[in-house]
Amino acid sequence: MTPKLKSPVFIDTLVFDLSNTPSPSLNVVLRDDQGRICNSLNTAFEPGLKTFYWSGFNELPYGVYTLELSEEKEKKLLNLVKRV
Repeated sequence: MTPKLKSPVFIDTLVFDLSNTPSPSLNVVLRDDQGRICNSLNTAFEPGLKTFYWSGFNELPYGVYTLELSEEKEKKLLNLVKRV
């Protein structure tokens, strides 16, 4: 799995691309700078689908976050910044 953020800065929506993803399911967790889970998503997707949009973060306070993407055998962490 090779994730790539469209932008490391977000307001309400996270947009990321995935490539080399052998598993059709994905677990996504957004954590704040203290390691607390702010939101999570477990989703199945079509093999040809590469771009994901995850919205609903308008009420989160601004700051530094970590996006944790995991599938069957692999986990990736991406750093993000929520701005106002």
